[in-house]
Amino acid sequence: LETVDLAPSAGNLQAYEIVMVRDENRKRALAEAAWGQWFIAEAPVVFVVCANRRRSAARYGSRGENLYSINDASIAAAYLELAAAALGLGSCWVGAFRDDMVSKVIEAPSHIRPIAIIPVGYPAEAPSRPYRRGFKDFLHFDKIRVGV
Repeated sequence: LETVDLAPSAGNLQAYEIVMVRDENRKRALAEAAWGQWFIAEAPVVFVVCANRRRSAARYGSRGENLYSINDASIAAAYLELAAAALGLGSCWVGAFRDDMVSKVIEAPSHIRPIAIIPVGYPAEAPSRPYRRGFKDFLHFDKIRVGV
């Protein structure tokens, strides 16, 4: 989590909250909220990364509430996954879930919005590397090329 603390954020506000879930009942409830993605419940620890909309809105208004807080939480979640990988841990960013159910599980107030559920643990197997676009397919010079 020290790596997450280094993540950049709008105005250095760190407009995110991270809930570490170890309770078996809560992990099962998160898996259910994530449309039955049961591997969530099997992980030793699950992180729920949330945007703190109020924190960002206090400085940046509606843009902070609706964009910057989500960006901040997303960057923090990415740093969390990179740090886990560097430690030899497996993780999976889960973005498909019912916000209201996740909020209830973690007892989040209304200004806290769940952005990602990230189960973390030692991988049971070494996954094969999925296909990735090469940078030549997404890097544009000076403008977006036509037909994208």
